[in-house]
Order: sequence, then structure tokens, then C-alpha cells
Amino acid sequence: MSDTQTARILVAEDEANLRLVLQKELERHGYRVQVAPDGEAALRKLEETNVDVLLCDINMPRMDGIELLRRVHERPNPPEVIMLTGQATVETAVEAMKLGAYDYLTKPYSITELDVRVRQAAEKRRLRVDNLRLREQLARQSALPEMVSVSEAMKEAVRLIGRVAPSDTSVLITGESGTGKELVAQAIHRLSSRADNSFIDLNCAAFQESLLESELFGYEAGAFSGAKARKLGLVELADGGTLFLDEITELPAPLQAKLLRAIETRTFFRVGGVRKVEVNIRIIAATNRNVDSVITDGSFRSDLLYRINGFQIDLKPLRERPEDIDPLARHLLKHVGGTNPPAITPEAFDAMRSYGWPGNVRQLRNCLVHRRSFAFLSPPHFTVARSSPAHRQRSLLLTQGRCHCVRSNASRYSPHSNRPAGIGARRPNCSASRHRLCIGGCAITILSTAGS
Repeated sequence: MSDTQTARILVAEDEANLRLVLQKELERHGYRVQVAPDGEAALRKLEETNVDVLLCDINMPRMDGIELLRRVHERPNPPEVIMLTGQATVETAVEAMKLGAYDYLTKPYSITELDVRVRQAAEKRRLRVDNLRLREQLARQSALPEMVSVSEAMKEAVRLIGRVAPSDTSVLITGESGTGKELVAQAIHRLSSRADNSFIDLNCAAFQESLLESELFGYEAGAFSGAKARKLGLVELADGGTLFLDEITELPAPLQAKLLRAIETRTFFRVGGVRKVEVNIRIIAATNRNVDSVITDGSFRSDLLYRINGFQIDLKPLRERPEDIDPLARHLLKHVGGTNPPAITPEAFDAMRSYGWPGNVRQLRNCLVHRRSFAFLSPPHFTVARSSPAHRQRSLLLTQGRCHCVRSNASRYSPHSNRPAGIGARRPNCSASRHRLCIGGCAITILSTAGS
């Protein structure tokens, strides 16, 4: 059962029979349901418990649905509200959506249709709550905790983040893979006026063209085979917040045109839809390609580039700022090394600074994660054995009691040799199992010993 189907639902409906039917059917679909006979009772329930979705009849005694909607939206972190209306009050329901209701259903409606709308509303609130929880966690840390650096290049990037974040300008982040473009996008969102709303991200290179359009813009029921119910796209889910489009230069040409129009008009059509959907989003995009070259070769529209490149932040690769490796490695080990993170010797730092790190910070982190996995029992030391000039691969030597990591570039050693040439690590007198890892430019053999 999905998280959205364990959502907490409150039904505010004055007709007792309908209220009971809604409760039983929604519970049958796996939801946790409470009921209230009018708006005042619904408000009391909201004071007592946390609710994800409020189903609210418009015509109720004491307090009608419109007034209840207004009162609900005065609360911190309110539930999503779906209005239930008769045919004669459709205009009122539309007005309710302008006041912040998520959707409305016109009576009579099917339980299947109700389940779809409730599930979508619960998913939207889950995203909003997750964003709120993340912001609260980050607020307890420093302003930009992920921007660990001492280099002038990264200090300039942090300055640019602080400069552009308060505005609503679209931002293009450029840099090689692994330089931290998504972290920059998250920091811009968190420091912006949209921080209380959703941060939605999409990797444009991760989907086939046939799936990417519906992922971005959503679709209506019956839009294609298998589209049994309406699905909201990421553009719509980002309404009021920030949409981060990673690897935007991989976006297919037809979708570039549709995205451009959506940015220009702040409207779009769902796949198979005939009604315009209005959105208010901030676009942050990123690419690891040279933007001039993608315009020159015709793979990316220049007019779309001008729209998304209202402000540019370029992140330098790690090899051009080796002074950041020491603080980054220490920071990363605190996060991946558990309560007893490994220590790093000066020799290891020297080797890390001399290595090119083609995968940048991501590769550095992955390398440290793999070293940590063989050093859980006590704090070990990282040391590095330098390769000969003929072999540029770096090897990491991890020593921990009876667990030894030694270089294993097989082409350097005789297949009959019991230990790698040139390394003075004593082979323990014990049974051992050999594991070979290749991480980025590092080739390592781990000898896990069973006893001395």
C-alpha cells in the first residue's frame, strides 16, 4: 500500500448517509478517515489531529464550505482541500479553487474518481511536508552548509547564490558532472521567497522522449493507452515553487518548444487536455555541456536559452580548485563515516590533490564511501601509494588491524606474485579473501583477513 493511500482524510459533509458512504468507501481504499457534520466540527477536528486531505461540502449549516476553506488556509501547513458540490454551485467551486482549494468534484461522482483526486491531493501535500521538513533541518545548520570550500572560485559562486536567490530570475547553472549543480539549485530555492513551496527536480536525460512530455506536463485520463486517470506533471506540482531542470540541453526539440511557451505564457496543456493550466514557477536549469556549442550545432534553441539564462552560475571542476579537497573530504567523512569516521593522512591528501577527479565532488564522495565500508570497527587511516609514471591510476591503501587494502593494477604485477611490487605492506599470516574495486581512477584490492 502506498504512502498516499495511508493518508489521513477528513470528510466535512452534512448529509449523514453520504458522509457514512464516503467514510466506508475511503476506508476500504486504505485511507484513515474521520468525519464531521459541519464546518465548525471540522475545524475542531483539525485542531485535534493532523489531516492530509479535507473533503468539504460547499453547502453546510453553521459554516459553509467557502468559509471553512478560508479558515483552514489561515492555519500553518493546512491540508489540501477538495470541494464537493452540486451542479448548481459549480461557479462557487471554481471560486473556491481561486481561494486555494486543490480541486472540486461535482455530484454525483464515482468512488474511483474520488480516490484518484484524493490520492493526487495527498501526494501534493506529502511533497509540501517533505520540503518543509527539509527546510527545517537545514535551518538548524549554517546558511549554506553544503558549500564547503576555501577557494576563491567557490566563494564567488556562494556570493552569486546570495545575490540571485531573493529575485525571481531564472538561473542557469553550468559545470561538469559532479560539481554540485543540484545543491546550488536547492540553495537558491531555500534562500528565495518561494522557499515555503515545492522544489521539484527533473533530470531531462533520464527519460525517453515519449515519457518526458507526460512527466513534465502530466496527462488527462484517456490521453493514451493506459492513461486511466489524470496525472499531474512536475510543472504543475512545482506551482508556486521552483522547477529544477537538470541536463536541460538533453531536452528533445519538440519539448523545448513546449517548455518555452509554458515559460513565456505561464500556461500549458496536459497531454490530451483541452483546458489551459496556469502556473507560477521559477525555473532553475543546469547543464554539463558548453552552452555556446549546443546553440551552434542547433541541438538547443537559442530563444529558450535566453529565457532560462537570466543569471548564470558556473561551477569550477575540482581539479581547478584543489585547495577545496581537504575541507571537502573531512566534511564528507563526517557524513559518511558514521560516529567514528576514518582519519586521513597527509600522504593521502597529497595524492588526492594530485589526482584529476574527473567525476568531481561526486567521485570524491563515492571514493570515501567505499573506503569507509571497510573501516567500520575502528578508526583507520587512509594512505596513498603513488603509481609509477607509466601508470596514472591512484591506489588507496587502507590499513586497519587485520584488514589491508593494497594496490591491484594487475598489469604491473606478475600473476604469480604474492604481493604487489614496491609496496612494503606485510601480508598477515592468516586466511584472506580478495576483493577488487575500481572507483573512478582508483583500482584497489582489499584483503579481508579471518584471523592471525
